Amino acid sequence: MKYNHILVRFGELALKGKNRSYFEKQLLQNMKTTLKEYSALTYKRTYGRIIVELNGQDHDPVVKQLKHIFGIHSFSLALKVENDVDEMKKGALEVLKSHPTAVRTFKITTKRAYKPFPIDSQKLNHHIGGYVLTNSEDVTVDVHHPDLDIRVEVRETATYITSGAYSGAGGLPVGTGGKVLLMLSGGIDSPVAGYLTMKRGARIEAIHFHSPPYTNERAKQKVIDLTKILTKYGCNINLHLVPFTDIQQHLHKEAPSNYQMTLMRRMMLRISEKVANERGILALATGESLGQVASQTLHSMNTINEVTNLPIIRPLVTMDKLEVIEIAQKIDTYETSILPYEDCCTIFLPPESKTRPKREHANKYENKYLKVEEYIEDAVARTETILITSKSQTNEIDDLF
Repeated sequence: MKYNHILVRFGELALKGKNRSYFEKQLLQNMKTTLKEYSALTYKRTYGRIIVELNGQDHDPVVKQLKHIFGIHSFSLALKVENDVDEMKKGALEVLKSHPTAVRTFKITTKRAYKPFPIDSQKLNHHIGGYVLTNSEDVTVDVHHPDLDIRVEVRETATYITSGAYSGAGGLPVGTGGKVLLMLSGGIDSPVAGYLTMKRGARIEAIHFHSPPYTNERAKQKVIDLTKILTKYGCNINLHLVPFTDIQQHLHKEAPSNYQMTLMRRMMLRISEKVANERGILALATGESLGQVASQTLHSMNTINEVTNLPIIRPLVTMDKLEVIEIAQKIDTYETSILPYEDCCTIFLPPESKTRPKREHANKYENKYLKVEEYIEDAVARTETILITSKSQTNEIDDLF
């Protein structure tokens, strides 16, 4: 037996009331974009479901990609039959007999989404279950703990028979929550922050600060590769590469060492805000976790945040490092993140950083040592933007490992 459809179910989307259609349409568009290489697929949006017709396409690669699409609660391979009791019986029996593992007990669970169908769900359970039981050997009914739960979903134009479900990525469809600029380093935390931001429906662009020649092409390629991994969770991503050497060299030479990290982060936020404003982006996102390093204490965040009016999303703010690593491994960014190519923050890390920097001191040092607007304008003007897609070919570097 070959399944001919996939039944996609929603999670939070079902709670969106009058806006539900908007979220479902965006999810359908995201599915079509993600699965565009499978040209045989056709799609139908119906109440509470998106139905994908395989039209002969092998379901394995489709299933693999559907697992990454935010907005999907679960999905099942389905056998489509006519809205006819005899066809439902034959379909349920076929599902049981073709199950890949041994089945000793089963149950039938019918959902009559199309209420005008003349036979109610309970009677359908008896009709279909009795037929399967009569036409099978060494199989019994167990309504509490069956080996196989055969689900029969009666809809307006057809009935779909399933036996099991894959978990989806959950969350909201990317594109329903506005646009966010992710401050992407080459570390473990920020790619996870990007993933979690997309999970809430935001479309992301990324900004990375690099300091050539102190950071090399391998470090840049690492960030490109991390961005490419993130694209499989919802959208193509514009990556903005900001040359940061001049600012860091100046701060390293002139500013007090215990305020260098604070001043550097404030400059990063200013540059990020300018890029965001030019691109209609409504918020910034970072991989900061409260108290993890000196620049992530509440005092530091308060002083650093002073320079921007944009909201700063910090999805990892309450997580410890082990929790973040677990997510990074799950989303396939961990192995790339731990490659030993240093970013600009690591290269110019001062011997000590203030854990309780004061706004008035930061402003005093900036006025004394920095031509802030001049540096911002120069950095933004020299920023390189690369469009990263899930299928894009980035410049691979020999002997990367």
